[in-house]
Amino acid sequence: MRVLRLFGAMGEDRLDLHVLFEAGGNEPEERLQVLDAIDELVRAGMLDACGGDFYALTEKGREQSLGL
Repeated sequence: MRVLRLFGAMGEDRLDLHVLFEAGGNEPEERLQVLDAIDELVRAGMLDACGGDFYALTEKGREQSLGL
C-alpha cells in the first residue's frame, strides 16, 4: 500500500518506476519489494503499466488510495 500512498502524497495519477524505487529505498531487497508490490497492484487492477517505466492509477486504485 506504500506504493498507492505515494501516488496520493505526490498528487499524481502517473509515476515513473524510478520515483517508486526512491520511495522504497536504495537497497536491492527494498527495490524487489517495490517491484513485487507493483506487480500485485497491476494484477489487482489498481495500476496500469503505461510503458516506458510509467505506471498509472486506475479508477479502482484511485479509490483505494483515497482510503489510505
